[in-house]
Amino acid sequence: MHEPAASTGWQARLEIEIALRHGRSRVVGKHQLGPLTIQRAFHPEGAPCHLYLLHPPGGVVGGDALEVDIRVGSGAHALVTSPGATKFYRSAGPRCRQRQRLSVATGGIVEWFPHENILFPGAVCTLDTRVELSGTACFMGWEIQCLGRPVIAERFDEGRAEIALTVLRDARPLLTERLRVAGNASLNCPAGLRGFPIAATFLATGADRDALAIARRRLTDSAGYPVGATLIDDLLMIRALAPEVEPVSRLFVALWSDLRPSLLGLPACAPRIWAT
Repeated sequence: MHEPAASTGWQARLEIEIALRHGRSRVVGKHQLGPLTIQRAFHPEGAPCHLYLLHPPGGVVGGDALEVDIRVGSGAHALVTSPGATKFYRSAGPRCRQRQRLSVATGGIVEWFPHENILFPGAVCTLDTRVELSGTACFMGWEIQCLGRPVIAERFDEGRAEIALTVLRDARPLLTERLRVAGNASLNCPAGLRGFPIAATFLATGADRDALAIARRRLTDSAGYPVGATLIDDLLMIRALAPEVEPVSRLFVALWSDLRPSLLGLPACAPRIWAT
């Protein structure tokens, strides 16, 4: 089937460069094209900067292409979040694309906490998040995919989604994950989503068996849906399938609060926007 060109929709790109200046992480470079931007950086805990990604249209439709490129320099620390879910609406044919690249120099830190992606039935989309770490760079973050709108018993039984998550250190893959969803067969597969509409992943580098034990203790609170923790080298992975977004969001925030002191040497400092 012929797929119309992506140029029929919004073409948006945001490039951000963050560097350590006078003891604080600051936005030292910004290039913006189309409806994609950030609020000014906040410093509620001193040196780290908190950034809020903004997409004013509020939703993504067929033909849209969104690109986010964030580069964090040596010694800098950025916590990136968003004010709300990203909604991918039904397409009349064209595919929409969201590409996110986080590049972190040695000694840098990125915390990546976007709200969930909501895929409406009939959406046709490609989502790609790539984390590139150098040397001793650290990453902690999550990705939450909501297939349909479970609050109204709506399923992603039409449309197609290709979702990729990649983490590399010094160009060596630590994680390469692909999820392809197309109809009820993908949603219900025993080796796939098992009928759950929420698929979520929490990642943290620099972890050890103590961090794994901390995570597993927290996972005892997640009764009623499948969730598990794995440690491969220094990469801690928590994966969850769930009937709703809210339990997973609460679990992931709690995991971050538990793990941040030992992995990043800082107490949890929730972005102000999470309280609104």
